[in-house]
Amino acid sequence: MKQLIKRIASIICFIIVIPFYIFYKLESFIIRTEQPFCGMSQLFSLIPGLIGEYLRREFYKLSLQKCSDDCCISFGTIFSHPTSKIGKGVYIGAYCTIGTVSLGNNVLLGSNVDIASGKRQHFIENLDVPIKEQGGKFEKVIIGEDTWIGNGAMIMANVGRKCIVGAGSVVIDDIEDYSIAVGNPAKVIKKRK
Repeated sequence: MKQLIKRIASIICFIIVIPFYIFYKLESFIIRTEQPFCGMSQLFSLIPGLIGEYLRREFYKLSLQKCSDDCCISFGTIFSHPTSKIGKGVYIGAYCTIGTVSLGNNVLLGSNVDIASGKRQHFIENLDVPIKEQGGKFEKVIIGEDTWIGNGAMIMANVGRKCIVGAGSVVIDDIEDYSIAVGNPAKVIKKRK
């Protein structure tokens, strides 16, 4: 019975999301940037409670490269690129900011986790040109399956499978599978295997 109620709730939320998705696609066709996606992500991030969770999931199932049926995307969380992927059983805490990312199955993100689109989003080499005009390179950050990222962490590099990244840590270099990493910059302090 519980599964039936969840399925009905998903269908109702899907129907509610469709006009917003169509508007987003039309706006994207005209504007040709990721701005319409960012705007919809911000809009859906502000809907509280279980209804908000269902609406966010239905919107991201339509608009992201991949989004599972059973993920949880909490209040205040925004995505900045539709190229992201969300695996099965993923939990994303409140107020996360997520760039271009691939979240493996059963990844847990605590609240206030920031995942940047790599370390080279802004070029800084030319001192005669403002940083905002120098361009940059967006890279997809990969978080491996069954990895837990603690509250307030900042992720700018890949994190392997079955890892733990401590709360408040700043990941600037890739973390290998089965690692426990903490600190700023994050350092591996122990292996889980």
